Amino acid sequence: MTITDARQARERFLTEHDLDAAIRESISTSWKRSKALNVRVDRLDLPFVREPDPGSPLMSAAAPVLEQLVDGLSDEPVSVILTGPDGVVLTRIAASRSLNKALDTVNLAPGYSYSEESVGTNGIGTALETRKPTLVTGAEHYSECLEHLACAGVPILHPVSGHLVGALDLTGWVDDGGPLLATLARSATKQIEGRLLTQASAAQTDLLNAYLRACRRSPQSGILALGDDVVLINRRLRGILDAQDQATLVELGLDSFGRAVEHSQVAVLPSGQRIRLSHSGDCPGGTHSEMALLQVHLIDTEEPETRGGGVNSGVVRGLAGSSSSWRSSYEQIASCVREGQWVAVSGEQGSGRCHALKVAATQDQCSITRVFTPEDFRAGADGLQVLAQELEHESFRIILRDLDRLGEAQQAAIVELIRDRQDDGWIGTTIGSVGEEPVVDALILPLFDRTVPVPALRHRIEDLRELVPLLLRQLSHGSEVTMSAQAMRQLCKYSWPGNVEQLRSVLQTVVNRQRSGTIEASEIPPVCRTLSRRTLTRIEALERDAIVRSLEENRGNKKAAAKALGISRATIYRRIKEFGIV
Repeated sequence: MTITDARQARERFLTEHDLDAAIRESISTSWKRSKALNVRVDRLDLPFVREPDPGSPLMSAAAPVLEQLVDGLSDEPVSVILTGPDGVVLTRIAASRSLNKALDTVNLAPGYSYSEESVGTNGIGTALETRKPTLVTGAEHYSECLEHLACAGVPILHPVSGHLVGALDLTGWVDDGGPLLATLARSATKQIEGRLLTQASAAQTDLLNAYLRACRRSPQSGILALGDDVVLINRRLRGILDAQDQATLVELGLDSFGRAVEHSQVAVLPSGQRIRLSHSGDCPGGTHSEMALLQVHLIDTEEPETRGGGVNSGVVRGLAGSSSSWRSSYEQIASCVREGQWVAVSGEQGSGRCHALKVAATQDQCSITRVFTPEDFRAGADGLQVLAQELEHESFRIILRDLDRLGEAQQAAIVELIRDRQDDGWIGTTIGSVGEEPVVDALILPLFDRTVPVPALRHRIEDLRELVPLLLRQLSHGSEVTMSAQAMRQLCKYSWPGNVEQLRSVLQTVVNRQRSGTIEASEIPPVCRTLSRRTLTRIEALERDAIVRSLEENRGNKKAAAKALGISRATIYRRIKEFGIV
């Protein structure tokens, strides 16, 4: 088929939804995917994604192969391109100045992504999507901007894990042939995969040696080593942790891949055992490597530990979550209750504000706490009369939920009732973020001694490992239903805009379908799927929120959002991709 024939076939497909039988099935199927993704045909507007990591395992394995390949093609107008699994170009080498200029024009350059999602049908993106060698020539490309090129892409699979780690692509002018490029690309890819195998074997040997050194050096410490298909747990941990705790520990370790060496986290295992997980500086491969050597410190739950800031991290009856931000908020709330200070708890809807208040108010079990919701004060309800009666009780304890969701008339009526009653009892309330409702700030907050913010669930995502088992027990009424490690990792990657309330709803949906056994990742509702490939740190989650907020304020205009945040367009595009913002 000529370029003209392919161009006409593509035009008919786009305008009349008619697929020419002469178009190869791999190409026509890719066209359908590209159209469904709303890829532009008439132009390419690719954002810069990220700077390539020259020290990555793939780059290290591929470097000598690419060098040899380029030497053999030094007299040919062919570009040798290596990409990551997401289509981001890691390196591009070509001797032809005119070809380099043409590739720069279409951003087929380091740092830019040539995934199907970004570009449509092309040798790189389609090979990555199908995990099969793919040759795309001329007008077989979905984008008109690439019609003058022939691209032969081959996916690179890790020989140990089978994971997709990238693609090798040979790109040249459309008139200079394609089948030969495809043959060369397949041959070079096999060499790269062979070097990855050698590299993996050496890395696993290094990991084993580092693990043995750590065990000899710290026989009383818990040691965990993780790599491709390698899990090493020392005798101390095996003797203390049961099988479920060990499985959860491994998942925590896997989620730490790529984290900075100084990063550590506190977590609670299914048995209730609290641990601190920290990286050992002796781990081979660096932070880009998919391996980890971790020290596991067991925290004695019988003797509550005090961490920085004086936060008591002991077990509190009825309170799930051990993240420092959550525990700090709770301790401030509990302190207000103990001292009789009226407290306003601020934060997002469903983040656990009222639950923290109720737990703090009922710890002494000496008095009854009455909770009022916005529905109690709607037209026709008798909430104001009941509230007035409660205020007559000696040493009353009252929680007023979501005062900011009431109208000004109801707010004023409640304020009139509770004004000047601080000496008679205790009141706690929940509101949204301070500063969002000027009336609340002016009318309600002056009555309360303190305002304590509660973090959103995405800012304490490690608490999921305590919240999920607790909620599953509640929703299944004590049945033996657990979350698999893979499913838990999927939940940890989601941003949870609806917080704990949304988590409960999602788990209720799952439990309605499966009331016993182990819940696998396939059972998690699609709403919880995310583009983020890992769990975000708290700082990253805050950064993600700032970008989302700026995009909303600027109606999706990335340039304006970047300017408002004081960052470059390249940075905001990179963060959008990295954080899975859609």
